[in-house]
Amino acid sequence: MTNLKNWLTLFVMLNVLVACSSNINKSIESTSLSSINTTPAIMPFTVVPDPRDAVIYQVNIRTFSQQGNFKGVEARLDNIKALGVNVIYLMPIYPIGKLKGINSPYSITDYQGINPEFGSLADLRSLVQSAHERKLAVIMDFIPNHTAWDHPWVTNYPAWYVKTDQGKLVNPHGWGDVVQLDFTHQAMRQSLIDAMKYWVFNANIDGFRFDYSDGPTVDFWYQAVAELRAINNHKLLLLAEGSRNENFQAGVDYNFGFGFFDRLKEVFHGEPASIIDTWQAQENALSKDNQRVIRYTTNHDVNGAEGTPEQVFGNHQAAMTAFVIAAYIRSTPMIYNGQEIALAYSLKFPFTNEDINWQANDTVLSEYTKLIALFNQHEALRRGSLVTYSSVDAVAFTRETADETIMVLANPRAHSVDYELADNIKNTQWQDLIHKQKINLASKIKLMPHSYRVLVKTL
Repeated sequence: MTNLKNWLTLFVMLNVLVACSSNINKSIESTSLSSINTTPAIMPFTVVPDPRDAVIYQVNIRTFSQQGNFKGVEARLDNIKALGVNVIYLMPIYPIGKLKGINSPYSITDYQGINPEFGSLADLRSLVQSAHERKLAVIMDFIPNHTAWDHPWVTNYPAWYVKTDQGKLVNPHGWGDVVQLDFTHQAMRQSLIDAMKYWVFNANIDGFRFDYSDGPTVDFWYQAVAELRAINNHKLLLLAEGSRNENFQAGVDYNFGFGFFDRLKEVFHGEPASIIDTWQAQENALSKDNQRVIRYTTNHDVNGAEGTPEQVFGNHQAAMTAFVIAAYIRSTPMIYNGQEIALAYSLKFPFTNEDINWQANDTVLSEYTKLIALFNQHEALRRGSLVTYSSVDAVAFTRETADETIMVLANPRAHSVDYELADNIKNTQWQDLIHKQKINLASKIKLMPHSYRVLVKTL
């Protein structure tokens, strides 16, 4: 009888252990990673950069390598690292909708799934782990505003979608392959947030780029950001692909410089350069000291629709001068894959026609590497206070810390420009960081066509 009792006790204990194990597995997505950090793929990454110090590299997985998958990205991590960036941004990785679809990675059927053309969850974990070993943070695209027509929610939770008075689903902005989510439904909102957490817990993702973030309501972003920031042991970078200043108040690290990019194009095609000063201030109106606007001279949308930076701004030197302005004027610079070698052709949407020829242009690669190195080496370019001095024909500004002042002078014109220096800058001595020489400024400086100067003065 005693033996029977012992066996019964052991049986009960074993069942309790099994039940506990099952509960632990089911709750992994909502627990602190400190209790499950024995798995390499979910070890918290401890060197996510301060938002002010980030340089972002956008990876279009389909075009990045001949393989067109996670393994192809992982194979070139050393090249990405050598450019000087510290954050990799992966474009959408999710299964793509087929109903009314155009093979767009922004039309998705599963927020917690992986498009098999890119590989498996294990492949993604391997990529993230390899990036972390190189001190590269990894953020991924998340598409909260809409889903594919054949997302299971359309059938299972039709109330989660916006409908016309006739009961038809709505295409946001006329995008026919996707349907608009309705952010009055708390259950839907929580499902989106839970999906974001899934990638943090299951792939050790270091943050997100929120696609079309001005679509969801501001109060949704307050909720989502608060829950993401509450995850233990993880510092996350949160990038809103939107221009709504209230996104900053909701707590994201970055807004997107749509307006700045448009004004930059206008300046290089003849508009007064001084509009840059006004627009950068407008985009930063509600930002705090540690928040930034993403400035770019290309990305997947621009490249696919308008062409390469060289095509958009006029020639290679114009494109480089535009990059210097965008990267150094109180911003977070972003590189789109292929930009760093002046890829001669654009990567057309939905990004399946062209792969990147990485042997295209080592000289351009060297120039981008040097410019990013200056950003990384000089705190003034990353965190310094900004004062703008642009004229009709030249973009000019300073970035200043307690230790140094850096002045950027850029000529967006195809002809030389005589730039009149501000009174507080006249008759001062500087060091040219590009040409490694001392320069004495008088009252004017001649800027050659489509050129830039980056000068430093030690205080």
